[in-house]
Amino acid sequence: MKQKRPIIVGLDIGTTKIAVIAGRRNEFGKLEILGFGRANSNGVKHGQVLNIDETIKAIRTAMDNCLASNPNLQVEEVYVGVAGHHIKSLQTRGDIVRQRTEDEIVQSEIDQLIADQYKTYIPAGDQIIDVIPQEFTVDNHPNIANPIGYGGVKIGANFHIITGDKNAIRNINRSVGKANLQTKDLVLQPLASAAAVMGQEDLEAGVAIVDIGGGTTDLAVFYEGILKHTAVIPFAGENITNDIKTGLGVLKSQAELLKVKFGCALANEAKSNAFITIPGLRGMPAKEISVKNLANIIQARMSEILDFVTYHLKQVGLDNKALNGGVVLTGGGSQLEHLIQLTEYVTGLNARIGLPNEHLAAGHAEDLSKPTYSTCIGLILKGLDDFENNRQEFSANYLRMEPELVQEEVMAPLPEPAVSEIEGVNITNRRGLAGFWDKFRDKIIELFREEEDAKFNGR
Repeated sequence: MKQKRPIIVGLDIGTTKIAVIAGRRNEFGKLEILGFGRANSNGVKHGQVLNIDETIKAIRTAMDNCLASNPNLQVEEVYVGVAGHHIKSLQTRGDIVRQRTEDEIVQSEIDQLIADQYKTYIPAGDQIIDVIPQEFTVDNHPNIANPIGYGGVKIGANFHIITGDKNAIRNINRSVGKANLQTKDLVLQPLASAAAVMGQEDLEAGVAIVDIGGGTTDLAVFYEGILKHTAVIPFAGENITNDIKTGLGVLKSQAELLKVKFGCALANEAKSNAFITIPGLRGMPAKEISVKNLANIIQARMSEILDFVTYHLKQVGLDNKALNGGVVLTGGGSQLEHLIQLTEYVTGLNARIGLPNEHLAAGHAEDLSKPTYSTCIGLILKGLDDFENNRQEFSANYLRMEPELVQEEVMAPLPEPAVSEIEGVNITNRRGLAGFWDKFRDKIIELFREEEDAKFNGR
C-alpha cells in the first residue's frame, strides 16, 4: 500500500518577500493549495541572506501567516529556493563500466553515475548544490534520454552541475533551522520557476525561462528536452526601483509604488503629456513625475537585463530561432506593462508571461496564480516529483498530518502512523487518517441520499 498524498511546503526566500506555500496533489493530478503566508524580506540582498536575524523573523512571520490560513497544517520540513550572485554552473562528463553486463541497466547504476559527479573538483569555498544529467550514452549509442532497460557495457552522461558559496548556503540553512524548520532540499530558483510555468511541449520546443525577481534575474535554458544552461543575472526589480529613486529624486517606497502602479517597459508606449503627482516631504510642494521619464528609466534597466539574457543564449548557441518556445517571463518583475514587446525586440525571440496556474487546482486564491509565486509553486512540484519517483530525499518522518478540509469538525488526536519499507524507501503509512477520510466520504454520500429521498417523498 502506497503512502497517501504528502503535503509539500515550499519556502521562497527572496530579496523583497518571503513566501510559504503548502500543497499536495489532488486526485486529478493538480496542485491543491492548503496554506499560504508571506512577509516582507529585510535581511536578503541580491538573493543572499546577509542579516540572519531579520531573515529568521521574516520566515517565522510568513510561516505564522501560513499556519493561520489553515490551523490544522503541521509543518516540519520545507523545500527552499536558492539564488544569488554566488551561483555558478559547469558541464562535466561521467562514465562507468558496468559490473553485470548481461543484465539490463537499472536505476541504482544511474544513481551511482550521478553520485560520482559529486566528487568533481570545484573551487575552494564552493559546494555542489545539484547534479542534473543531460543526455546519456550506452556504449556507442548517444542521445539517450533514459537508459534504464538498455543493455551494454558502459554508461556515460553529460552533466550540468550547479555550485554555490558554502557560507551563503550555510546562512540559508541556519536561517531556516533557527525558524524551527528543516531544509528538505535546496532547489535552484530558476529550475523551480521553470517547473511551475513550463509544460512538456515547452521542454521539447526549447525555451528560456527568465525569472525577474527582486534581487536577481534567474535564467534556465532548455533545448530538445535537456537543461542546457542556468545563470543568475545580478540585476532585477530592486535595481529598477533604485534607478527610479535616484533619477526622479523620490523616496524608495514612492519609487516602488511608481514602478508597480505606473511602470511601463517601453517609453514609446508611455503618454508624453501624462504626469503623476506625489506629495512633497515635510511641507515641501508636491512633485510632478512625467510618465514618459519613468518609462525611460525602466526601459534602460530592463534592456540591460535582457542584454544579459541574450549574452547567455549566445554562450550556448541558442540566440537565434533555435528556441521555438521563445522566452517565458515570470517572477514579480515580469508584470511590467509592455515587457513582452521589449523582450521580443531585444532578444529577437517570441515571448510570453509564464503563470503557475496551469498546475493549480480550481478554487485557489487568485493571487497565487500570479508570476510572483512561480518559484514557490515550483518548489512544491519538485517535492512531489521526489516523492512520486521514490527519491532518497523522501524519508519516513516527512509531514505526517493532512489538514482537514472541513475546519468546523474537530478530529480526535490521530495515532502515530506506522512506517513500512516499500521498494527500499521508508514511507509513512497513514491508515488511521485514511479511515477518517473514508468515514467523511460516507457521511457526504449518506447526506446526498437523504436529500434525494426527501425530494422523492415530497413528490
